[in-house]
Amino acid sequence: MGTANWLYDTILYVYALSLLFYFSDFMNASRRAKRIGTGLLVFVWVLQTGYLITRLVSHLDLSQISAFEYWLCFSWLIVTVSLVMSRFYSIDYIVFFVNVVGFAVLALNLYAGAAQGNENAVGQTTRELLYVHISLIVCAYAALTFGALLAGMYMFLHHRLKSKRWSKFVRRYPSLGMIERFSDRAVMIGVPLLAMSLSIAVTSLLVEGRIVLLLDWKVLSSFAALVMFIVYIYQRARNRRTGEQLAKLYLIAFLVLLLNLASSAFSSFH
Repeated sequence: MGTANWLYDTILYVYALSLLFYFSDFMNASRRAKRIGTGLLVFVWVLQTGYLITRLVSHLDLSQISAFEYWLCFSWLIVTVSLVMSRFYSIDYIVFFVNVVGFAVLALNLYAGAAQGNENAVGQTTRELLYVHISLIVCAYAALTFGALLAGMYMFLHHRLKSKRWSKFVRRYPSLGMIERFSDRAVMIGVPLLAMSLSIAVTSLLVEGRIVLLLDWKVLSSFAALVMFIVYIYQRARNRRTGEQLAKLYLIAFLVLLLNLASSAFSSFH
């Protein structure tokens, strides 16, 4: 059973990494990111196939197949269809969004497997999802903090260049274009990780019947921060805002995220 849990956790983490590269392609039409994302997704398909076959072989009597196997098969079909679409059709956006659904189903399905056991199994599954949630949210915070520092550097350098206040200190800064590129990469990593971690948290609350916590300040502020970053991505994609305006918008979104961190003392969520 321990090996099975380890394999399932590996599938979740590799799936999440694949979505990061697909999101990078979604943002910047990067062929390299798409190839890596597709390669990781193929690896997910291989692991899922092996895991699914193992589960089905242990339940040769189809009448004994549980909801866990059904949803595992559903997630496997999503990955399979998305790989076929990616190979033969140029509709990359739908491949990304379909696999976001597939990842959510795979995470939720942990509870379906635990429900077949006793209360200790459900508790163990909850802890496993909590580990996934914490891992994703910590990486998201790190990436978005890095982006916020770059946004602050952009505003400082832009102000110095605009006012023509040159110095040796300013000359040591990277170019505005380079700061923008690295800031974009921070967003490409941080935003999908934040979204996936929140989806796991909400799934956990719904399954455990703690729906009232969806109105908790920490949960609401987390979604507010996610919405702000999505607004930033939308404005960035439209290309109608200056670099300085985008940097300000990023810092506002990050401020909402900081308020979320500060709200831990007033929250009963964690």
